[in-house]
Amino acid sequence: MRPCHAIAALDRLELRALIALLAGISFGWGGPLQSATVLSIGDGDTIRVLDGSKRISVRLACIDAPELAQAPYGEQARRYLQSRLRISSNVRLIPKAIDRYGRTVAEVIGAVNLNLAMVEDGQAFAYRKHLGQCDSREYLDAEFRASRRRYGVWQVPGGITRPWVFRRVRLR
Repeated sequence: MRPCHAIAALDRLELRALIALLAGISFGWGGPLQSATVLSIGDGDTIRVLDGSKRISVRLACIDAPELAQAPYGEQARRYLQSRLRISSNVRLIPKAIDRYGRTVAEVIGAVNLNLAMVEDGQAFAYRKHLGQCDSREYLDAEFRASRRRYGVWQVPGGITRPWVFRRVRLR
């Protein structure tokens, strides 16, 4: 089988795993992190984990949760993530990139994909600027369902000010 046909033969899940593996190699990892232990929850889209003896800051990929200053939604997003992701619990990380702050950008998998759960339950928005790293359809569909049900950030008609807009305005 020629190389291009071999890639075409991969199913979607295998292809995502292969992309994550290649991303891990290009960022200097030995591959996707298989498991890590949760140390702390910073806000609705940032956690700290322990991988072996190494402490890593993780930015949840493909989502943007309200800033803590976006009361009460930022704190609600943080509490929601704390309720779904207990300190000392084990998670799997599917790394996507390293951000400009040196954080690992990853999908965080506990009992469920926590990134997707945050969007599904209205605690975060699908971050369109970076959706190419994840299954964009899954995230957009989850956001649509949350908006229709008026969960979390969607309790306000049309949703609250998007975090990326809030940050941009605040930095001026």
